[in-house]
Amino acid sequence: MTQETVTNGTEALFTREGMPPVKEMIPCALQHVLASFAGIITPAVIMAGVYGFNSQQSTDIIQVALILSAIDTALQAFAPFRRIGGGLPIVMGVSFAFLPALQAMGASGFSFGALLGGEIVGGAVAVLFGLAYSKIKWLFPPVVTGTVIFSIGVSLYPTAVKYMAGGMGTSLWGTPQAWCVALITFAVVFALANFGKGTLKLGSVFFGMIVGMIVSIPFGMIDFSSVATAQVFALPKLMPYALEFDPEVCITLAVVFPMVAIQVIGDVSAACLGSIDRMPTECELSGAIVSQGLTSMVGGLLGGLPTSALGQNVGIICSNKVVNKWVFVIIAAVFAIAGLFPQLSAVLSAIPQPVIGGATVGVFGTITMNGVRMFTREGLTQRTTTIVGTSVVFGLGIWMASGCLAGEGMPAWVSTVIGSNAVTPTAIMAIVLNLILPQTPVVAQHIDAAKDAAVDLVLPESKK
Repeated sequence: MTQETVTNGTEALFTREGMPPVKEMIPCALQHVLASFAGIITPAVIMAGVYGFNSQQSTDIIQVALILSAIDTALQAFAPFRRIGGGLPIVMGVSFAFLPALQAMGASGFSFGALLGGEIVGGAVAVLFGLAYSKIKWLFPPVVTGTVIFSIGVSLYPTAVKYMAGGMGTSLWGTPQAWCVALITFAVVFALANFGKGTLKLGSVFFGMIVGMIVSIPFGMIDFSSVATAQVFALPKLMPYALEFDPEVCITLAVVFPMVAIQVIGDVSAACLGSIDRMPTECELSGAIVSQGLTSMVGGLLGGLPTSALGQNVGIICSNKVVNKWVFVIIAAVFAIAGLFPQLSAVLSAIPQPVIGGATVGVFGTITMNGVRMFTREGLTQRTTTIVGTSVVFGLGIWMASGCLAGEGMPAWVSTVIGSNAVTPTAIMAIVLNLILPQTPVVAQHIDAAKDAAVDLVLPESKK
């Protein structure tokens, strides 16, 4: 939340303050909405299926997911009281980060009210984590945060490809039609992002998705039938389920929330570094985590799922460098309107998965490279390569070897918390290795760099 000169016009898109032209803000905001909408409502749809919700209950949990996404994104934009929200360019929303843990508890027979009670407790733990960040920030130097960001980017690759292929379990899965739409969408986004100018370049994801949706129409991928049956207007209900505070659920989510907070640190750092070329301050990171925790606590009261930073949107932010506060206010407003007017959410939810995958696959690579950029800031010393390489091997290896932590005798929470994603084991290993391995003296780093440079200068190319 640093001070900056207020500007207006198109250049204001690239500063936090100022008022850019509305005609340029809208495409920039809508591409974030279109890229994240399916990802926000899908966890809600999945949990509705886990609990066998009827159509009204399913509508309610989707509605609350959108409203919570609006609240958290707005708090991050405005950062009220300088303690709630980071005041940084970030899109928050109900995400897949918590889904494995929630699914496992639902499958174990815990009531949805127990999940909501655990969500409130976990959100409170996240708030405490954020408030105490100044005391524990030494655990997250660039080599740790960069490694986490790298794992976030890599772990998103299968999500993008699954979307491009039409979505697992659907009739489109792996069909030529799905890949045709996805690749055309990708080509348009790629062309506009690299060769376009002005609004076309800044809104490359948005315009690519529009073209993708048009291309998908002849294949019958768009179905607006749900719009006619959706309610025109609906308010969320307070405590629609009886809250329960089951110890096992509360403890599990109290462990999961700090792990997701580490992911939030990584996403916020990646967005900052990739868009405004600096690392977030201690106060900004603290506020971002506090906002995420508070919004999740509200979610427990409204019958919704917890929020986190949305990785696909971090990639868009890094790609187009648009960071103006009012762009993110528009994003939050669209989420809120879609949540309060279910017919609009039905329209947005009709976006075919191949279109979403084709539009976002490129931006996930941007996240990964921002992680590389971060952990190489102090040079690729043996210490850095050991921390990064070992952490990524454990994180991605455990994540890819599904069920490797779910054998007989292994506590269920280990598989739920650590084995369900790549980010948590990567973060744990990076933190531990950073504490164990001795720091490489700065002088030694310069000597190593000088030696490498001397070799490059002296040896002919054929002998290197």
